[in-house]
Amino acid sequence: MIRVIFGEKGTGKTKRIIEMANEALKTAKGSIVFLDDDNKYMFDLKHEIRFVNASEYEIDGPKMFFGFLNGMAAQDFDLEYIFIDGFLKIVHHDLSTLEGLFDNLNKFSKRCDVNVIISISGNPGSVPEFIKPYLV
Repeated sequence: MIRVIFGEKGTGKTKRIIEMANEALKTAKGSIVFLDDDNKYMFDLKHEIRFVNASEYEIDGPKMFFGFLNGMAAQDFDLEYIFIDGFLKIVHHDLSTLEGLFDNLNKFSKRCDVNVIISISGNPGSVPEFIKPYLV
């Protein structure tokens, strides 16, 4: 399952995704990973959640990002949730060019049985059609 939290900067997306990650801990039977583009919110997460600062891995584009996620899933067969905050800062591409990545993420989510929750900053009036099925 893929879910997208979409909204303008400053509308509480980060707070919401952190709350969702901490809440998932109550029912998750597998691992939870939280990806961000910096360490700013690392201590807002419960310690059982694996925090990853994606900027440390020099991800440069959607293909590299997708490979990074596949590597995470390959090393942890118990991976149940991946929360991604600051998505566009990690991927370094314009959202309108990422339809293929979202198709791949959907297949990845089903194949690996991983829930992927993503926060994306942007104008709600300009959400691309391929994102709309994933909005929460």
